[in-house]
Amino acid sequence: MAERFEMESKFRGESLVRRGLLRATRSGKQVRIMPDLNVIKIGGHGVIDYGREVMFPLIDEIGELSRNNKILVATGGGVRVRHILDVGIDLGMPTGVLAELAGKISEQNAIMMSILFSKYNGVRIHTDDLLNLPSLISLGMLPVVQGTPPYGLYEHPPKLGSIPPHRTDTGAFLMAEVVGGKNCILGKNVDGLYAENPFVNPDAEFIPEITADELLEMEMEDMVLEPKAVELLRDAFHVREIKVVNAHVPGNITKAVNGERVGTIIRA
Repeated sequence: MAERFEMESKFRGESLVRRGLLRATRSGKQVRIMPDLNVIKIGGHGVIDYGREVMFPLIDEIGELSRNNKILVATGGGVRVRHILDVGIDLGMPTGVLAELAGKISEQNAIMMSILFSKYNGVRIHTDDLLNLPSLISLGMLPVVQGTPPYGLYEHPPKLGSIPPHRTDTGAFLMAEVVGGKNCILGKNVDGLYAENPFVNPDAEFIPEITADELLEMEMEDMVLEPKAVELLRDAFHVREIKVVNAHVPGNITKAVNGERVGTIIRA
């Protein structure tokens, strides 16, 4: 039998699936590219779709914050994503195709948001531009990116149904994690996490703080953020909490960036 050509490496001859090897790699250090970065996701359905009444004050709040804080804005998709998913599922589109379609819409919102942030040096970037963030922000730019992670046609099959599991909440979290960011803040149209949908049950219990495991064990029928983001939080290396805040309330994003208690904190 011919011999394999090898290169000297600690992984020489490894399958890269051996559990002992994987555990050993967890103990290593990872570079934190931007440890002071605040990733702020502006929800499409919960924030952008409300138009100027909500968005204009929020643009100014985040814009002013960017003068003294490092910020990356990520955008959700909103009602147009729900429409294209509805049509796509009716036409039998595979999950990967649905993910491609959804990403196009959150990208539309990123274009609009970058224009609204023009007076604060807003600049629209793409998902593969994350390594340029240190340079862009050092130049005084306020980068805006679509929140849909670029799985596209390679999107994972969902555990339930056919809607892509990695959407914009998850994308914002993954961006914060890969650059070693300080905060992952999800701007919504509710005050945080509730035990039930507060629009259906106004008396639903508010949950100010919870762990990822505790939240997943609740197996909630509905939730303010994507379950996939919570699942990934458990294994994250750098970002060990997700903050969910009401972006309709002036000052909430500022409080979250400054470390003040507001909304819900989900911890790893």
